[in-house]
Amino acid sequence: MISKEEYITLSLELHLFFGRIMKEHSLFLEAGFTPKNTKLSKEAEHYKVSFEKLLLDAVKLSNGRIGESVIDSGEIFTEYTLEAEKKTKYYTGIDINHKITRMEETLDCKTINGIDSKMVNNIKNLNARAIKLLDCLIDFKMGILDGMLCCKLFTVNYPLLIEHIIREGKLYRSYIKELELNKDINKESIRKTELFWDRIMMEHSLFIRGLLDPSEDELISTSNKFANEFSELIQNANNATEITMPSVTSDTLMETIKLRDFKQAGTKGIVDCKIKSIILPLLADHVLREANHYIRLLNECKDI
Repeated sequence: MISKEEYITLSLELHLFFGRIMKEHSLFLEAGFTPKNTKLSKEAEHYKVSFEKLLLDAVKLSNGRIGESVIDSGEIFTEYTLEAEKKTKYYTGIDINHKITRMEETLDCKTINGIDSKMVNNIKNLNARAIKLLDCLIDFKMGILDGMLCCKLFTVNYPLLIEHIIREGKLYRSYIKELELNKDINKESIRKTELFWDRIMMEHSLFIRGLLDPSEDELISTSNKFANEFSELIQNANNATEITMPSVTSDTLMETIKLRDFKQAGTKGIVDCKIKSIILPLLADHVLREANHYIRLLNECKDI
């Protein structure tokens, strides 16, 4: 069981990370549709705007209430996020609320102690809104995937990418539901955490490999090596015993830091127009933030 103060902090930290992830998923879906599918584009825009509003409300409630490790992790924003948003808006014509990123950059870590009933009610309402939105967005994503798999819909996004973002949406929803049951989402089994996020990191590597220009031989080769490394880490986590799991976690942390550094260099290269690819700048920053999030989870597990 968690305290009301922990409930508030964990909920806000969750929304600051995953709320932004969901709004960007919606943007990537919108950008991937063809002119034939304007109805789907409008629906994706609706979810982007809805999660933008949710994220904005979370940011407004978060100052002085979230952990320093979360603010410092680079999972909420990076030094490239604002510029990546501006360039993605320029390339796609899809509106992005830059005000949210600027507000996030000024967030202070936890200084407010104690709780009040109004704040608890605000968080409960935020969580309820998020679950309702996620139910609809997950159904929307699954409908897109079904259309692609039966060849009734074309989008520039890979089917595996749609599966990938469905899994992330379901994870977000499951965490909110656990918080509403007063469960500590930070106490999840490290094996379960690694199996989920290793797969995410592996697929990121595959997406990067497939979205780079064919002339980017070295970057393609590096992406492929990371995909193979995380595939092996998945097997190691599956086969680990209670005794060997800490060693697997240590290896996973080192490999994720290497991948994070690769993503960071890639994000800078894409934002600065130094890398040839069809990767939207915000997608590059998006996968960088997810690596930062995973590194924080692994570090916190090691500190327990």
